[in-house]
Amino acid sequence: MIRAVIFDVGETLVRDDRYWASWADWLDVPRHTLSALVGAVVAQGRDNADALRLVRPDINVTAEYRAREAAGRGEHLDDSDLYDDVRPALAELRRLGVRVVIAGNQTARAGDLLRALDLPADVIATSGEWGVAKPQPEFFQRAVEAGQAPAEETLYVGDHPANDVFPAAAAGLRTAHLRRGPWGHLWASDPDVIATADWRIDRLTDLAAIVSD
Repeated sequence: MIRAVIFDVGETLVRDDRYWASWADWLDVPRHTLSALVGAVVAQGRDNADALRLVRPDINVTAEYRAREAAGRGEHLDDSDLYDDVRPALAELRRLGVRVVIAGNQTARAGDLLRALDLPADVIATSGEWGVAKPQPEFFQRAVEAGQAPAEETLYVGDHPANDVFPAAAAGLRTAHLRRGPWGHLWASDPDVIATADWRIDRLTDLAAIVSD
């Protein structure tokens, strides 16, 4: 029985188009260039921020975040950034009596922006607010606490094997790998993902049938 569902954010609930486009504009490189570099580091299993370091090897990402905010070019989210199945899926899970938690590797500012969207969720938190990030086990401990259900009755949904599926499973959670975004599509047929994920889904609306079983 699934009593709580925890969602990753980037490329699970939110499209990353605006995020990377804003970085490309800030670094004054073509958007396609940075997008291609993101794809390259993803394929190599590297951290997303390595794409920024390929453009500017001496970059201090944290300092650049602050500079963007100071210049009025910081993070932004609105409903157009959400995938179209997000609100229906979350609302249906809550209707079914499932506790809905959103918890991903984002800044504290992103947490504020997500809460401002008034999503049908019981808890919204980010690694920037918790002070611990995926794939660290402590992140998933915090997520389980937010879900208020035992780990074995908690489902973590995400697109990234190394940040979502594998560490969540190692922490004792059930897992659903979402075939969405570059990470989700690239590793959808990976044997380790197939062996580890309890479910593999194409849309968030698939979750209602899973929790209803």
